[in-house]
Amino acid sequence: MPRQGGEGMNIDFHYGLIYVVSRLAGMSPQEAGTIAHACQYVDDATTPGVLLFAEGQTYERFVSAHSMLDYKNCEDARDRMVWAPFHFLPGNEGQTFEDRVVCRPDSAVAREMVKRFLGAKRKDNDLHHLGILLHTYVDTFAHYGFSGTISDINCVAHLDGHDHDRATWLEKLKANLEVAIDEVQSAAVQLAVKVGHGAALHFPDLPWAKWTYVNGKNEEVKRDNLPGFVAAANMAYKVVRAFRAGTADFVAQPDLPADQKTLIEAVLMGCQSHDPDVRLANIRVKLSDGAVAPLPEPIPPYVAKGEGSWKHKATGLDTVGDGGIPPQWTQTFETSDYRKFHDAVKEHRMDVTQYLLPEFGLRLA
Repeated sequence: MPRQGGEGMNIDFHYGLIYVVSRLAGMSPQEAGTIAHACQYVDDATTPGVLLFAEGQTYERFVSAHSMLDYKNCEDARDRMVWAPFHFLPGNEGQTFEDRVVCRPDSAVAREMVKRFLGAKRKDNDLHHLGILLHTYVDTFAHYGFSGTISDINCVAHLDGHDHDRATWLEKLKANLEVAIDEVQSAAVQLAVKVGHGAALHFPDLPWAKWTYVNGKNEEVKRDNLPGFVAAANMAYKVVRAFRAGTADFVAQPDLPADQKTLIEAVLMGCQSHDPDVRLANIRVKLSDGAVAPLPEPIPPYVAKGEGSWKHKATGLDTVGDGGIPPQWTQTFETSDYRKFHDAVKEHRMDVTQYLLPEFGLRLA
């Protein structure tokens, strides 16, 4: 089934490259698969609320993504609980609250988030939590300059890149908003383009893109995505190594070998499709050719929803949403990746919104 969900570094990075760097950092194929699946599933876990079982058991879930261009999701209080802890971690730089909640690459807040997780007592869902943590951390290298709150800073008045890329931006923005760019008048549309990097669409998440835009403060911002993506891969590698070593000092861990950085950079630059699934397929091919990493196995399949998904394996549900007939609860649910992932989502959101951010003087929930 097609994936539905939020915005973020796309599946080529969150799933493909996170799998690769996890393996290079020493994880087994199964462990790396769990980490990478959880990392990507943050963008695909979009069914909220209580899951009701046939005999009356219940299980609460929080969404970790939704569409930034979905007008009904333009509610600041609710958006903060999704975008800030999972996709636009506040960087705590600047004088005003609006400035301080803007995401910054590899910020002190992000590093403290990682250290707190690595230093905590281990649980049965640590690999799932690690994947969620890596999603949030590497997104800071792509989403910097944007905020997980409704803010003028997120407006994009003008975007320039390669001619083809600029045309793609204009066409997709018009299609998503269903109005001409110069006719953006309604309050709903104005809010939609003030959430995250909604107005920039997927440009922050294209590995090769060099682009310039004017933000809501009339500041010209120049972006070159590739160095940040390579840095994100390197830091993710260090985090996984620290996890395996049982230390919170991930910054002190060795960098990716220089030849691996070069290979990853070449692969990220080599496929410039706007379709993230095409880019993931390219990584699969390059991996099998030995052009991205010396791994003996292919990247395992990823199933977000429907038959074969984590949810289906845990509950038997193979539809988007929970369907009309409540599933039977079994002990399989308690040991499932689905339960472990959603518990980790709740733990991560609690850690970030109720403890980490307030310690930096940022209260968002």
